[in-house]
Amino acid sequence: MELRLKGKKALVTGASAGLGAAAAMALAEEGVELFINSRDETRLRAAAQKIAEKTAIMPVVCVGDVSRAGDIERLDSQIGAVDILVSNAGGPVPGQFTDLPGERWQEAADLVLFSAVNLTRMVIDGMIERRWGRLIYLTSIGVLQPINDLILSNTYRSGVTGFCKTISNNYAKYGITANCVCPGYTATERLASLAASRAAEGGVSVESVLKGLAADVPAGRIGKPEELAALITFLASEKAAYITGTSIPVDGGAVRALI
Repeated sequence: MELRLKGKKALVTGASAGLGAAAAMALAEEGVELFINSRDETRLRAAAQKIAEKTAIMPVVCVGDVSRAGDIERLDSQIGAVDILVSNAGGPVPGQFTDLPGERWQEAADLVLFSAVNLTRMVIDGMIERRWGRLIYLTSIGVLQPINDLILSNTYRSGVTGFCKTISNNYAKYGITANCVCPGYTATERLASLAASRAAEGGVSVESVLKGLAADVPAGRIGKPEELAALITFLASEKAAYITGTSIPVDGGAVRALI
């Protein structure tokens, strides 16, 4: 399928590993000019080199913490206009409500919700001017079916969902689409960390936790980052011009709801 993405410019945040790195690789394979971001310069440069070796496209490395508005302002001055935003932030810490002090809630809000808001503010005017844009927010299946020990993620990723839906309504007339992609249990460092936390709490092995998660998925396995990246790439394309305001799970059927 010809996605007509060659020559488009994309910013992918959280791109040093996991879902962000997979999304950046998939976009590069379609000829997209890439700007990749994370807080860890060493890992980000390693990810850029891997992309360049596979696709012959060397991403521009943009180090910064998207939970800080000042860092996003610096990204703006470094990057300029982009056609595609993949807003991806690491997950906040797991825990139950009574175990999480107020500062954890503010940290999670800055990381998950306000990073999406500030990144959108950074790119939206240029998209309106060019009358074309793709806003893609990575959330979680927790916004569709809340996960008990991820109350911070459930809360603020749901906020991103409401934000995305409103943006989609207001800016579709400019040729801008806005969609959320909802990862299920996917083989990333985040899942490994979550499994380790649950294993320690339950006094069991990490392997048994991961096996249990896979067993709860109708597909019978944990997802691969590149499977999520394939959807992101399609949503970024011209082929997906009539898809906006959605939250699409990539979860092997883990969410049991009808819609």
